[in-house]
Amino acid sequence: MQKNHLPLLGVGPLYVISIILITAAGGLFTCLGIIAGGKIPLIVPCVIAGICFIGIGIALWIAAVFFSKIDANIIANKLVTDGVYRIVRNPIYSAFLFVCTGVLLLFCNWYLLLLPPIFFLYLTLLMKYTEEKWLLQQYGEEYQDYCKRVNRCIPSVRGLLHGGNKGFGNKNAGNTGNPMEEHK
Repeated sequence: MQKNHLPLLGVGPLYVISIILITAAGGLFTCLGIIAGGKIPLIVPCVIAGICFIGIGIALWIAAVFFSKIDANIIANKLVTDGVYRIVRNPIYSAFLFVCTGVLLLFCNWYLLLLPPIFFLYLTLLMKYTEEKWLLQQYGEEYQDYCKRVNRCIPSVRGLLHGGNKGFGNKNAGNTGNPMEEHK
């Protein structure tokens, strides 16, 4: 039996595992003094920003995993565009981007802050040349319109202000859905 939907995991494991390992290595190298210099003197703002980024990442992940029923929508081959997908096309990938950025901020090191833009570029390229190609082929104009309204990786307040159901939950999880949008 041939399936006509994206794999449940997509390129997610490749992205998530690699940025977690790089984040952990950066933190370890900073603690061991291998990455010398680059210390940010404003420790409190870095820690507060780091905690905020981690919190946003956790909120995105919870909304995508527990409220959007993404696995069921992937299997049902539905394009999810409501709930958390109303503010970001790839909330799970974005969640890990935010959490890793937050962790790097906790180390208060300028050199480590070079990593989040690299993580962002890596995510953008992975999505553009894998899942987004499939979604465009699968959903055509519907997906193009969605891409025009919703950012790939960075949540947008615009999505909260315009249409859709209130909050991050997907009240119509069985009636909407993008199989892989969550994984972007």
